[in-house]
Order: sequence, then structure tokens, then C-alpha cells
Amino acid sequence: MTRRQIAASTLVLAAACQVVEIRSHPPTRADLRATIEARLDSLPARTSFYAKNLATGMEIAIRADIPMNTASVIKLPVMVLAYRDAEAGRLALDGRHAILPEEQRRGSGLLQTFAPGLQPTMRDIVTQMIITSDNTATDIMIAAVGQDRVNRLLDSLGYRQTYLRTTTGTLFRWVWEMADSANATMTDRQVFERGFPSDTGSAERIFRLAEDSSRWLGRTTAREIARLLEQLERGELAGKASTDEMRDILQTQFYSSRLPQRLQFVAPIGHKTGDIPPVLGNDVGIIYGRNGPIVIAVFTNQNRGDFFAVEATIGNVAKDVFDAWGRKP
Repeated sequence: MTRRQIAASTLVLAAACQVVEIRSHPPTRADLRATIEARLDSLPARTSFYAKNLATGMEIAIRADIPMNTASVIKLPVMVLAYRDAEAGRLALDGRHAILPEEQRRGSGLLQTFAPGLQPTMRDIVTQMIITSDNTATDIMIAAVGQDRVNRLLDSLGYRQTYLRTTTGTLFRWVWEMADSANATMTDRQVFERGFPSDTGSAERIFRLAEDSSRWLGRTTAREIARLLEQLERGELAGKASTDEMRDILQTQFYSSRLPQRLQFVAPIGHKTGDIPPVLGNDVGIIYGRNGPIVIAVFTNQNRGDFFAVEATIGNVAKDVFDAWGRKP
């Protein structure tokens, strides 16, 4: 090899090493924010995002203070209050509850598939409310802890944009009421037995229902719900045993098509979904990166496009955050 060839080879090798070195550095916060914002803005939906690295305090907020339709994400503070009540002796989590016919709800969850009379423990009911987003379990727990008390707890903790507006039973009755005002008198059992309207106008009515903030199941912002997760992770909402149990419940989440989509088998994640497909798809959670926990909240409301694109975007955003903050240097 000639001296010129050796010199050329040395330059190529140096340039390659420089590229590897540059690529090994995590993106700056500005670059990460730009990447996430571009992903969210590609969706024909109203989006909101917040993430915080609890080890470093670094955060990224994109429209993070805009109130959003929570859908089932609002079940998180219901769980928190249930565990606080258990610690105070107000609720027996090992006590059993016989599910009545009028308590069964459609939508997500498994308890609707069993005959009335099933007697799970209250702990089972809380767990199903989170891991399968069970609507039967949700309304049983709201009745057990009290809707007003959930909102008083949130207010006492300083949450001004986060509250539980109604029950899933009432929400599903509104679906029928929008089709015909005479349906406003339907009982919870009648709503359950009829399921959901399937006429040609039903899809557009669901979009209008999800858009109408007076008829949301709950309301929050990405920043506030992420702060609730941060408080849970830091053990500020309940005692250690309750905190550990709530963390375990979140990590047993059945649905993995959003935040964990590209992180399964890579990093543990505890999270809670909320959705009204194809109009709305949310996911909030805690990613347990190698450098410490990361709280993340992604909301997509009023989606007019492909719901699979919504889920893929949330999965990609979670991986962006993990790649930047969750891997060891």
C-alpha cells in the first residue's frame, strides 16, 4: 500500500470514528422535542405531550397545558383514592363485592362477560379497572370511593385541570341520548343490554361526543397527569405497600399497542390507556429506564385519520424518549 493510500485510509477511518462518536451521543433536548413534535403534528388530531426524566429533572412539554379528554386515563386517581381509603380503614380491599346486573357496563373490560353475581375482591376490581380498563369495575369503584371525593382529593393535591366528570354508565347513556332524546330515561341495565348504536350516523355522533368537553369521562392536561404519576412513583400519594402495589398494577397493563409498542422486552413500563377508537387514543405511564424512571403522557383527541397511525406514533414517541433518556451512556 502506498503512502497516499495509507493516508486516504487513515482519513476515512477517522471520519468513520467521528460519525460513530457523534451518533453515540444522545440528542439534545431541542432535537428530541423537535422529533416528537413532528411526529405528533403529522397526525390529523389534537395532540398533547409531556415527559420528565425523574433522575435529571429534564422535561419536554408540547401543548402540555391544554385540557384534554382523558377517556379511561381518569381511572388513575380513582385507584389512588381506593388505596388511600384502604390505608385509612375506609375500604377493605380483600372484601368481596357481588356484581349486580345493573352494575355491568359495555366497552372495555372482562367483568361484563360473566353472569351477574360474580364476587371478586375489591382489590380485583381496582386491578381490572386499570389493567383491562374494565368499565364495570370502574363504576363500582367510583360508587365505592365517591366521585366528589375523587375530585376533592385532586383539588387538595393542587390539580386544577384534572377531574372526574361522570361515570361510564352515564357516558354510555349519553351515546343513546344523542341518537334519540327519549333514550335519556334508559336504565343502566337497558343501556348495557342494548350495547352501542350502529346506525349510519353513529360514528359522527361518537366524534361529537368525544369533542364535547361537557360530556367527557374526565379532563386533565399532559403536565398534570404526568405529575400525578411522578407523585405515585415517588411514594407521595400513599404508603410504601400501597405504592408498590399500584406500581405493580400499572406494570400488569394488558394493552401494549401504544407506549410499550416498541419497548416491550426492552424496558419495564407501567401505564394506563384511555381511548374511544378511532377518535381518541391516549396513554400515560412510567418508563423504567436504566438511568431512572421517566414519566410520559401522550394524548390524541379528535382524530380524523387512521387509528393505527395514532398508536404507532405514540409507540415511536415513547421510544424516542427512552433512547434519549433511558439508556446508559
